[in-house]
Amino acid sequence: MKKVIIIGATSGIGRALAILYAKNNWLVGATGRRRTLLDSLQHEFPNNVITECFDVTKEDNIECLKNLTQQLGGLDLLVYNSGYGEPSAELDWEIDKDTTSINVNGFIEIVNFTFNYFVLEGKGHIAATSSIAGNRGNSFAPAYSASKAFMSNYMEGLYLKAQRLKLPIDVTDIQPGFVKTKMAKGEGHFWVATVDKAARQIYSGIKNKKHRVYVTKRWWLIAKLVKILPMFIYKKIG
Repeated sequence: MKKVIIIGATSGIGRALAILYAKNNWLVGATGRRRTLLDSLQHEFPNNVITECFDVTKEDNIECLKNLTQQLGGLDLLVYNSGYGEPSAELDWEIDKDTTSINVNGFIEIVNFTFNYFVLEGKGHIAATSSIAGNRGNSFAPAYSASKAFMSNYMEGLYLKAQRLKLPIDVTDIQPGFVKTKMAKGEGHFWVATVDKAARQIYSGIKNKKHRVYVTKRWWLIAKLVKILPMFIYKKIG
């Protein structure tokens, strides 16, 4: 039985992914801050889900990760799905601080540890949910778009590092557009995917060992377009 750890599995895409992997006979290590939601997931799949309750902004990430990996009996795949973002019209420091604590500090600590674990194991797969928003700066939530760009660039660096080491360590950067979760704030949304559809496409992309997965698939067009827009145009929408 293959083993996966999903960081941020209490709700939204993370929970949907945990359910998909459990239904496909994976042993799932589900993490999150809310014990009751983790317990309900474990009760739904008692033979396939093991939980570890922790907050990625605290200082015990690695110990919790080690404990969960030991309970699983190893690790084949880690999915970092924990994320945070709020509109910051007044450039609120508390919002920016929380955003970077989760999307940068928590992310890099866990993914760095996992990559080194897979180096020792000689194989593995890391996937992380960044965002289409990471392709350019965003005046509505500057820290969010910047932190997601950090995630994408770090994942690309790990992909290149695995190639240099000539190790079968796969790295998948997941870039969703709008998905119908609590993270989708504000107005003017389009091409909004359901959580189940997003999870199925992510699951498929990871299974096929894609380097980058756009959710839904047509968001690759927006990602490419945004990158090439000249600033005099982009500043009207960004």
